[in-house]
Formats: sequence, C-alpha cells, structure tokens
Amino acid sequence: MKRNLFLAVYAALALMSCGREDDGRTVTLKSLLDGMTDMYAPAEYPALPYEARMVSSHDRRSSDPGDSTWFANNDGFGYERLEIKDGRKEKVLFEETCPGAIMRIWITTRNPRSTLRFYFDGHETPDWVMNSFDFTEFGLNALDDNPLVQIHTSYEKGMKGGQTFYLPIPYSEGCKITLEEPEGWSGIPRYYQIEYRRYPEGTPVETFSVEVAEKYSRDIVAAGKRLASRHEPEGKLSKGGDKLVLPRGSRVVTWLSVNVEGVDSASYARVMRSIVLRGVFDGKETILAPLSDFSGAGMGAFPVDCRQLYSDGRGSVRSYWIMPYRDYALFEAENLSGYDCRITIEARTRRYDFGPNTLYFHTSWHSDTSLVVTDVMSRCKEWDFTEISGGRGIYAGDNLTLFNHSKAWYGEGDEKIYVDGSDFPVFFGTGTEDYYNSSWAPVVIFHTPFGGAPRADLASSRGYNTFLRTRVGDLIPFSRSLDFDLELISWRPGEVDYASTVYWYGDRETEATAVTDPRTFRYDMPDPPPDPEKFVIENSVEAESLVPVYISSGLNTDRQDMSGFPDGMWSGARQLVFYGGSQGDRAVLELGGISPGEYEVGIHATMAADYGIISISLDGREAATMDCYFPSVINSDLISLGRTCTDGNIRIEISIAGKNRASKGTMFGLDCIILKKTNDNNETI
Repeated sequence: MKRNLFLAVYAALALMSCGREDDGRTVTLKSLLDGMTDMYAPAEYPALPYEARMVSSHDRRSSDPGDSTWFANNDGFGYERLEIKDGRKEKVLFEETCPGAIMRIWITTRNPRSTLRFYFDGHETPDWVMNSFDFTEFGLNALDDNPLVQIHTSYEKGMKGGQTFYLPIPYSEGCKITLEEPEGWSGIPRYYQIEYRRYPEGTPVETFSVEVAEKYSRDIVAAGKRLASRHEPEGKLSKGGDKLVLPRGSRVVTWLSVNVEGVDSASYARVMRSIVLRGVFDGKETILAPLSDFSGAGMGAFPVDCRQLYSDGRGSVRSYWIMPYRDYALFEAENLSGYDCRITIEARTRRYDFGPNTLYFHTSWHSDTSLVVTDVMSRCKEWDFTEISGGRGIYAGDNLTLFNHSKAWYGEGDEKIYVDGSDFPVFFGTGTEDYYNSSWAPVVIFHTPFGGAPRADLASSRGYNTFLRTRVGDLIPFSRSLDFDLELISWRPGEVDYASTVYWYGDRETEATAVTDPRTFRYDMPDPPPDPEKFVIENSVEAESLVPVYISSGLNTDRQDMSGFPDGMWSGARQLVFYGGSQGDRAVLELGGISPGEYEVGIHATMAADYGIISISLDGREAATMDCYFPSVINSDLISLGRTCTDGNIRIEISIAGKNRASKGTMFGLDCIILKKTNDNNETI
C-alpha cells in the first residue's frame, strides 16, 4: 500500500513537471552549482520536483528489516553487480536510466589503486575515467583547493582515507559508475556512498562531459569560493534581550545572533545546554532546542564553523539559516540552568514574498539516555533519530551529540532514511562517521563548510563526541514524511546517551514527532573520563623515550600511540613497540644518568593477540620470562625484574623466546620501566 501511494505521488509530480518542459529551464552543472550555494534554496519546495536517493556499499545481506541479517555490518564490499567489459572485471557501483544528477560522492579505502569509470546516457565506452579510487584525481584544475572536494582527516595519499565530492554530475538519460580493482585486491574493503537526484522523465538536462566541465570551470571556482566564505546577512537589524519580536509582514530572517555573557568556564557547558531557544513563526513554535545543540556544537558548546552556523565556544552563537514568515515571528531564550547570565538576541530581516512553495524553518530535538550499543548483530537495535510527517518538507541537516559510556568506538551504525513511506531505506549508509563526511572512526575535531566534528575528546571515543552535517546540494525533499533510524552498533558492548538536533523546512501542518522537550528533560552531564594522554605511572621511565643501543637486524621498532586502545592505560599514552622479529631476535636498552645506589626494577609491557613470549635480562642476569599474548590489547601488571646496584647505568635486554599457540605473531612492546631506589634497610623509597 505504501509503495503504491508513493508511486502515485511520484507520477503526479512527473505530470506537474511536464507542463514546464518548454519554459527553457534546463538542469545544468551551473544551475546545480547556483542552487547549492543559494542560502534561500532550502526554504522553497523545489519547483522542479525530484527524488533524492542514495546507493552505497552497505552489506547486501541487509535486505529485510525482519531478518536476522538486517544489521549485517560488512559494509566495505557491497556493489550492484559485476560486468565483464573488454576483458575487464567492472563492479557496477551505481546505475540510473532516467534524467538525474549526482550531488554527493563519499568514498574511502585503505588502498585507492583502482579505476572508476563513468558512462553517461547509455554509452558503451566510458565518458570519464579516474585512475584511482580518490577524487583528488578527478582531473579538473577548477577543483584544486576547492571545498567541493573535502579531504577526510584520515587521508594519506595512495595509502588510506578518502574524500567527499560535491561537484554536481548531471546526466540526461542515465549514468553508470563502475569500479575496476587490481587483481588480488578483492580482500581490501572500499566504501562508497553516491547521493543523487532522480528527475521526472522528459526533464531537460545537460549531461556532464569534458567540454561541459571546461565550459563551467569559472563557475566551479566561484561556487567553491562562495561555499568557503561566510554568507553576508541582509536586512533590518532588530535587537532584544532574552526575547525578540520581529517586524511584522511577509519577511525572512537572514541572520540570528544569541549572545550569552557572564558565565564562568566551570559552569559554561551546563548553562549553554540549559538555555532553551524557541522560535515562533506565524503563531507556530518551529524551533525548540538547547542553545548548545541549536548551534551545532552539542554538549559542551564547543566552537562551530560551517556555512549555516557559527559559534565561538564562549557563548556567542550565529545562525545563517533562512527563516521566512508571513506576518509574525519571535525568538525567546529561557535560562533553566539556575545560573545568572545576560542573554542578548539579535536578528536581521528583509521583505520576502511568502509564496505557495515557501516553507517554515524548523529545529527539532530528540534525546535518550542509556541506549545499548553492541557488536553482536543479533542484539542490535535502531534509534529514532527523527520522524517528520503530515506534509511537505526538506531535510537540511542535523547534528548528533553524545556521551559514550563504553570504552571504544560507538559509531559503526548505519543511517537508514525512509522517504514518503518507502518500504526500504532510500538512504542506507555505511557508518555513522561516514554519514558525517569523515572515515575510519576518527575522533578528531574538524570544520568544513558542510559541518564537521565540533567535539572529539578522546582517541578511544569514550566520553563526549559531536558530529554536524549541513546539507547543501544534497537536500532531501519529501511530500508526506521522512523517518530517520540510526543503528546502535559499536566495537565494544556498552551504553551511549544520544541527542539529535535536526534542521528542516516544512509546511505549516508538517510536524516532527520523535522529539524531546528540553524544558522538561533533565540530563546531568557526566564529568569527562580521564585523558589517557595525561596518565603517568609513578617512578616511570617512558620506554618510548629510549633508543635501543642494540637491535637485531630482523627487528623493527616504533613509538606507538596507545590512546585509542580502550582496554588499558599506558603511561604517557605511548609504548616502544618491536615488530618483524622471530625467535632469538633481541634488543638492548640502557638507562643512563641514574643516581648511584640500589634499585628495585620492573616493567609494564603490552599484551595483545599477535604478541610473543619474551625473556628479560637485567644487567646481564636473567630476570623474567613473560607470555605477552592476550585476546585484546592491554597493559600488563608490573613485572618485577628484581634489584640491581648501579653506578649510573642500568642495562635491560629483551629477546623473543617463542610464542603462545593462540598468538598470531611475535611482537612485543614496552610501556615504561619502573625504578624505585632502596635505602640501607632494603626498603624502597
């Protein structure tokens, strides 16, 4: 029934568009660039209707919501089908056979050596070829240093990481994208998401080509500059305190400012989360969210810097979302924190023709605590990120802010977005960080014109994290409803506290139903967990600060960051790791400049699934043997090497003695060496 109704609606829209085929409006690369950089575009339902859709590399076992494989998570290998073309094995990633335009391509891999081919309008030979799974190699000079190509924080050219590609790629009759991988590379995952618009049959579209790209090269450069720059607000300035009533009449808010002053740093995060921002347009409340979350920053109210939102992280919030109204509008900020502060609201408005396709701006907020995340497929569940229904609308962006109580990455879950009652997700993602335009479980702060990660405290992802995405060319129109579910999949079992803030436009009757009222919801923000970078074991000499005075030719060594391993704490968050060796290989460390006397000596070593058995000598005598195998990565308890007398130098030798049958290798790693001086009574001091 849902499917039949959806097709009926789509057919009606297609008929509507047929009457406009002769009006001279052709979809071109330039018109798409103009639309994605037009701040007013999301506030108007598209005059030329289109479906927004996505294909991705999601695990193809996830085919039925009622099946046990609905949460299958092997997302790096999916594709549509395999073709043999001129002897080449080409995996079809994307195929459409009607007018449309690709608006966003997100990709990443651990080895980009492959070939992408674009076939337009049913052509048998490719129209565009990229000799890499890497959009920095797309081949247009106009994209150099252009935000239309966003490089992920994990990107290492030729090695790993990826990009998000925003250059529109229109086509008149269809498009096929294939991937040819080098022989022998089938076991290396590669992930992709391709978002596109599907236009009604007969829509005039200028197909992308080398010549078209060259013709619009100046427009590509200009669009990049507009995206990278702050939109200059227009109109009359209105000022108020914690409440601001705007000028009457058909107008539009082009800029909103909320300043919070008089808050000390200790209470800042809680105050910003406890100030509730309301927006009322023509008598209907369409904005209701904590100020920290409305700003895009989420818990902690850190700095934000994207095209639609800005915050300095000290109480100043700026919104550049376009907000039309017919006659009446107001903003109000209610302080529920119990702390005194000064709130000032300002806005700029200008006259605006509120027409039949004009939509109201909305901000909806939804929060839940103690959500269970798991790495066991049969135990996985989904969270209602948002639900919107009752009328037309455009999904324009969101943020996810959270406290992760588990010890490791929480964000394996895919987004599943249903539009207008679709039976299967129209958008089926490959991971939470992928949705937010990054890759490889990053826990690092970054800002782009399209959002970013305003907060990322610890490399393990434990504690506070926030992601932000504002849609530009990849808006999602809907005629009746939009449902957004997010899988709760993690690396380790645990719990998370989630809150989503959704930015969308809708008719007066359109409502968000999966919402939480921030005026009645109470959340006592937990203290951040300890930072592994600041953890230091008493009386330690950091092993990573030492250079071996001897190392076997078969051994390699490195200083490894251990802050991302959730099951242990390493002094200084690093270790001296040895790899590549075999039984009998050894390394010698010397500690010099030590005050003469007798010392109790011990070490903290790393244990892991690919670590071996080591033998340790102290100043020439055998002191200990240790099996370093463990299923996960942990720091060992203190291993005593006994006592030694020194006149200033201590020598420690470690050799590989073998490996546990369960171990995958013979690596070993040293966290730190513990020196405790003894007194004349043989007591450590």
